Amino acid sequence: MAHHHHEVSGAKLFITIILNLIITIAEIIGGIFANSLALLSDALHNFSDVMALIIAYIANRLAGKSPNEKNTFGLKRAEIIAALFNASVLIGIGVYLIIESVHKIIHPEHIKSLWVIGFGFLSVVLNSASVLLIKDDSHDNLNIKAAYLHLLTDVATSIAVIIGGVVIYYFKIYSIDAVISLVIAVYLIYSAFDIVKESTKILMQYSPEEINLDEVIKEVEKNKKIKNIHHIHIWKLNEHDIFLEAHIDLKENLTASEISKLIDELEKELEEKFHITHTTFQIEYKRDDDKSKIKGDSHD
Repeated sequence: MAHHHHEVSGAKLFITIILNLIITIAEIIGGIFANSLALLSDALHNFSDVMALIIAYIANRLAGKSPNEKNTFGLKRAEIIAALFNASVLIGIGVYLIIESVHKIIHPEHIKSLWVIGFGFLSVVLNSASVLLIKDDSHDNLNIKAAYLHLLTDVATSIAVIIGGVVIYYFKIYSIDAVISLVIAVYLIYSAFDIVKESTKILMQYSPEEINLDEVIKEVEKNKKIKNIHHIHIWKLNEHDIFLEAHIDLKENLTASEISKLIDELEKELEEKFHITHTTFQIEYKRDDDKSKIKGDSHD
């Protein structure tokens, strides 16, 4: 059975990392000179992008390694762990920025608006380039999607920083800088939450939401040679590979070659209809065991 690893361009990631390092350093300098929390917030967000992209690159390389005796599944979950870490960092940064923003709203300080506008514009240009570089890879890779969301939110937040700088320049409303920082923080947390949720479910081996277990059972039990399917486990190894293991109770005492043919049929049907990429079946005949579809489920 074919398994596909979604390869990510190392050159694109490397260029994106360099661009975000430039943005981070520039915005830290600008934020200090301008006394702008919004600009420093954007710098912290960009620095988290740098970390996210470095981890994404390493994790993608690890995930592409072949299985061996010590890692029979390979290291495919490295990407999921990295995605969880990156998104969790975003949430942590968001909480910190909320606290600082509230303080600055209560106690606003003078801000050099032209610095804010200039460095905000630089961030928009370089982040837009970064977004375009890894956009294609983000569709099929949860880990790269996490990094892509970092960059995409940076474009939006940098635009907000520029708008804040313009408002300060013309109207001298210095608290707007902290308000924008607060909005950035809330958006950071919101954008990261789904990735934390999805990656945690994969690591905790939740059943994939897109698969209806009763439909899987119905599909298997349509086969005239099968009495029932029970002790079912279904989970995602990573965002692409869905695994299923189960006990199959036969109506007849089939030969080994007939069982092999039956398994081939089941694998093909389950992959075509449910995108289940790996199956393990324990074949049984007249075995006196618990026939619950999920072992230990008192409702069956």
